[in-house]
Order: sequence, then C-alpha cells, then structure tokens
Amino acid sequence: MIFQTRVPLLSAVVLAGALFSPGTQAQESTADSTIIYPSTYFVEWSPVTAQDMITRIPGIGNPTGGGFASGNGGRGLGSGGGNQILIDGKRMPGKENQASDQLSRIPAENVRHIELIRGTSGALDVRGSDLILNVILLESMDSNTISYEVNSDRFRDGHVQPGGKLGYSGQSGAFSYVLSAEAEPRDNVFLSKETSRLGDFSLNDEVREERDREQTSYTLSANIGYDINPQSSLRLNALWSENDDPTDVLRWTKDLRVSPNKVSLEREDIPGERENWEVGGDYQYSFNNGSRFKFLFIVNEEDDSSIRERYRVLDDGTEEKNLFLATASIEEERIFRTSYTMSLTEVQDIEMGVERAQTTLDSSLGLGLISANGTPSPAFGGLVPQRVNNANSEVEEIRYEPFIVHNWQINSRMSLESTLVYEVSEITQSGDVSNKRDFSFVKPKVDWRFDLTPSFQLRASAEKIVRQLDFGDFVASNDNQDNDAETQAGNANLKQEQVLRTDFTAEYRLPNDMGVVDGTLFWMKHKDVIDRIDVSPSPDNLQSANGNIGDGTMYGLNLNASLRMGLLNMPNLLVTSRFNVQDSEITDPFLGVERRFTNHNRGRLQVGFRHDIPRWNINYGMNWNNRFDGNMKRYDIDDLELLAGDPNVQVFVQIIAAGGTTFRFDARNATNNLSCRERQRFLGAITSGIIEEIEDQCNNNGGRVLSLKISGTF
Repeated sequence: MIFQTRVPLLSAVVLAGALFSPGTQAQESTADSTIIYPSTYFVEWSPVTAQDMITRIPGIGNPTGGGFASGNGGRGLGSGGGNQILIDGKRMPGKENQASDQLSRIPAENVRHIELIRGTSGALDVRGSDLILNVILLESMDSNTISYEVNSDRFRDGHVQPGGKLGYSGQSGAFSYVLSAEAEPRDNVFLSKETSRLGDFSLNDEVREERDREQTSYTLSANIGYDINPQSSLRLNALWSENDDPTDVLRWTKDLRVSPNKVSLEREDIPGERENWEVGGDYQYSFNNGSRFKFLFIVNEEDDSSIRERYRVLDDGTEEKNLFLATASIEEERIFRTSYTMSLTEVQDIEMGVERAQTTLDSSLGLGLISANGTPSPAFGGLVPQRVNNANSEVEEIRYEPFIVHNWQINSRMSLESTLVYEVSEITQSGDVSNKRDFSFVKPKVDWRFDLTPSFQLRASAEKIVRQLDFGDFVASNDNQDNDAETQAGNANLKQEQVLRTDFTAEYRLPNDMGVVDGTLFWMKHKDVIDRIDVSPSPDNLQSANGNIGDGTMYGLNLNASLRMGLLNMPNLLVTSRFNVQDSEITDPFLGVERRFTNHNRGRLQVGFRHDIPRWNINYGMNWNNRFDGNMKRYDIDDLELLAGDPNVQVFVQIIAAGGTTFRFDARNATNNLSCRERQRFLGAITSGIIEEIEDQCNNNGGRVLSLKISGTF
C-alpha cells in the first residue's frame, strides 16, 4: 500500500548524512508497493498514541507533530484524491469528523502495524489517492481505553486559557467505538498598525487596531463500528461542535494632516455564534465471489451568525453608533453514495456507482447606518435600515455523479487506474434574486504507477476537476478585508471553476529506512477562474463581486526530503524539508494585463527536524516555514493589494514520563512574525491609474502562543 508524501530535498551533504541502518526495519511488499511498519518499529520511542507512531515515519506529517492531512473535504465524497487515512482498511464516512482526528485517540498498544500504500488496488476502500495511510489494529478481546489531555495556552496579552480532551475507545464483541469530548482554546489577540499617504506622498493618517477574539471550541464526537457478520459491516459517526467567537475591536486613528495630530477612537462589538453538526455512516457487504457493495451517507449543517456594531467615541466620552451589520447563514449538505465492485480478471477490477449531493445556503444580511433619510429601527440597532441588493437569498445545488473506476495491475511493477465521472447539476437561487441554471461535466482521470525498483517509483496522473462553489459568493456579505467598506456584492451567475491537472512524480526510498526523497512537476489549466469582477450599477457607484474572469494556467515544481542523520551519529534525528517554486498566468479583468492568480505566491521553503532521545524519553523539534514574497497581489475594481510576511516558526519539547504520561511544551508563531500589506487606492476605478491613497499595514498574526499539554491513556 502507499507511502507518497512530499518531503523536501535537502543538499547532497544532508543526504549523505542520512546513512543509517536502524535495528528494526520497515518491511516492503513489492507485489503491491506497500511499506509496512510493524508495531515493534516504534518501540524505542515509547509512543502513546497512533499519532505518535506516525510522526516517526519519514515523510509523514509535520516534524513538530502536526496531524496528517486527509482528503475527505471538498466537493462531495468523490472517488479519492489527495491523502487518505484508513483504519483497518476502512474510510471514515465523514468530512468534518475525519479519521485523522481519531489518530490521537487510538492507543499505540492497540496498533498491530501501519501501512503506507504506494500503489492502487480495487481492494482499497478509496481510489485515486496520492497517499494512503492504513492503521491496522489488533484483534483483541473485549477491552476499553481512556485517553486524556489537559492543556493551557498563554496568549500574547498574557492571559491563560485552559482546555482539555477526553476519549473513550474500545471493543465489545462485534462493536468497536471511539467517543470523545474536547474543549480547545482558540483565543486570538490581533494587533495591527497602518500608515497611509495621499497620492502626492504626503502623510494622511495612522491607524492602530486591537482585535481581541475570545473563543473556546467545544466538540463532541462518536465513531461506532459493528461487524454484523463476516460478510457485512456497519459504521456510524457523529459530531457536534460549538465555536462561538465574540470579538472586541478598538481602533485609534491619528490624523497626520493637522498639527497637533488629532486622535479619534472607534469601538466595535461583534458577538458571533457558530455551531455545526454532522452524521455519517456506511454499510458494506462482501459477496462470496469477492465482489463488494457499499453505501455511504453524510448529513451536516453549519449555522453561523454575527452582529457587528461600531461606535465612535466622542470628545465628551459618550459613544455614537454609526454601523449595524447583522449576518446569518445556514449551510447544509446531504450526500449519498452507493457502489458495486467486482473483479473482471485476476489483475483487473471495476467499480460502478452513483453519488447524489444536495447543498443549500440560507443567507441574510441587514445593514443600518446613520442617515437623515429614513426612520431608525430597533431591529437595526437603532439606525436607519439600508437597502442591500441580494441580501436575503437561498441557494441550492442538486448534483448527480454516476461513475466508473477501472483498476488494472498490468504486471508486478506497473498499475493503471482509470476513472470516468459524469456530473449533472442544477443550481437555483430564490429570495431577493431568482435564478436557475443546469450544468453537466465529464470528468476523466488516469493514474499510472511504475516501480522501477522496489525503492524507486514513478507516478503520473491527469484529471479534470470541477471545483466546489462557495455559495457565500452568490449573496451579499460582510466585507472583512476593508474597514472603509461594509458589504460585498453577491453574484447569482457564478459557474464552477474547472481544472485540468497533470502531475509527474519520482519518489526514491533510501536503503535501510534512511528516508525518502521525491520531486513532482505539475501543470494546471484553469477554466472559468473565480476572482473579482466589475458589477457596478453606475460609474459613480463602483462595486465588485466574485465572478468568472476567464482561463489561466499554473505550473511548478515540488522537491521534498525526509532523512535520518545516522552519519552524524544521531540516528534518531529526522530532518525534513520542502521546496516549492511555482508561477501562474491569467488576464486581469480590470486592466487587461497578464498577471499571477490572486494571492498566488512564488513558492515556499520549509525546513524542520525532530530529535528523539529514547534513553531519556525526550523528543524535541522545530519547523521553519517561509513563503517567497514578491509580486503577490490582489486586484479589485478600485484598489490593488501587495502582500508579504515573515517566516513562521514552531518549536516543541516533549517528555514521556513513567506510565506513558506525556508533557509537551509548544511555542506557536514563536518569532512573533509579521504579515504586511500595501493597499493602493485609486481615484475612481483602478483603470484611472491615479493613486489616491497608499496604505501600509502590518499585523502580528495573533502573536506568540505558548502551550503546555499533559496527556496519557489508561
């Protein structure tokens, strides 16, 4: 089975330093390109959970212990794609509640082995995936395990917020279960400073803003499996989460055009309520001839509401409300998928099925301002209601996808998987805007893999992707990127963005588990790209919205490596790096010039390490991540933004005490890195070329967060 991650290529010196042969080796099955890591491989590191085991595998995840990203998100359930996590060969029927979230709740003592699947096979529960991580559990008698984590986060302003997780997992006869409850601190203290100059470069004003978000995320989840008999099984999962995020904003504006400078103060009160839930399940029946029938479903809902009230503090200390903005949305998704898999020959099989998805968004927006025209309303915070186009709408998409997947093991070293999906959908919008449109797409995909040697694999794939629309783009919404604007217009005529993507990858696994290096060339042709377009009612009332701006291309190179430093006599030092360089081209709808895609960076370099000291039960590590800045822009109808930022650094130290209790110290955003933006505002439309104002803003990305976590199982 496969291990295909993208781990950065280091220099030849570092590569030479990887020459190390540990005592317990991973075992490779050349028949299906699977790398098998038995539980004994991890013993010297004293892992507590399955997540602890995975972070010791070269090329998997983040060196600081970040989770393994799986590919269950996006458009429907799909036939695979991205990275996938299986537990006992089964995919979890969930999008919000994913298998990757369960790894920290599975005790290491319950893991028999871990498979990294490098090939494709009709026996897999997912298809067309880049990397499949399959965690195989022990077949044990009735048992149960309690896992816990107590944590405390210290934020930039000095306040400390506690949190914790509690999990209960086990097996009772044919039942297996994982139940968990979590309270995770997610506060954020966001500081920014902005200095602006007028078009003649004279000083205009200075704006300092403090945005304090108080948030604790509460989550309950359950995953239950039941083996009905040797031929059939049923799995269910459920999740409920509350993520209320009340935010207080203070904004000081210093007028630099007068002397002495005059300072004005604004305050914003933004109570926010967010809640979501999900229920998913699947049933599988295996026939005596090896064929399989599967049925999956997912039902979820996200409810998000917020009221933004802005007050101007007057000279006498009283306050005057000058903005009321209420937004609310309920987004729902209903997905049902059924398929039948059978063998054609000993080396070929086929899967046929259909997926149906219903996605809806019910959205509303209310805007109140100070105005001499109109009557103040208590429902609008005592301000005068304003008419906003497309403020109250319901958007619905009904989509059907019949599909067929053919898998062919051409020989012991080569496989080919071919997929054909036909999508038909209908999008309707009602409320302030009425619209109805039908779409159809043919979506082919081919995935070819060739084991040049057991350690050296070539992969090539080509596929057509239809991107999921953001239904929030269909309706008017809060403009959270510009304090000088209250709302953004919606666009009821959006079409799905289509992408033709091709990849070619070469992966080499060094001898004796020394590490992994790989490189990928990619090229993508985008059709109907979604970006800002002009929807102005008149030249005196400039407005933009997300719309389809035409076709463009992206291309680039990924180089990755994950290496053990045995030659330096540090066999438990795992060094990783990732290098990406890329470019893109598209025609800007406002200026008619060729440019990069919006906010598309030139590339990224990431370097990190993880060092285990088994005799002391200590491990520590760092991850340094830097984006290549330069010509990273966002174009709009009357302004142009240029983005840049400092590297992001994370460090950790972890001690495993007697009994498996783990003490971990984390520093996130350890260097208090800044993100900066230059915004050029134009006099009228951007096509005028006349700059009215230049704003230079930098913020602290929320600042450094220090965290102490104590976890274990019993």
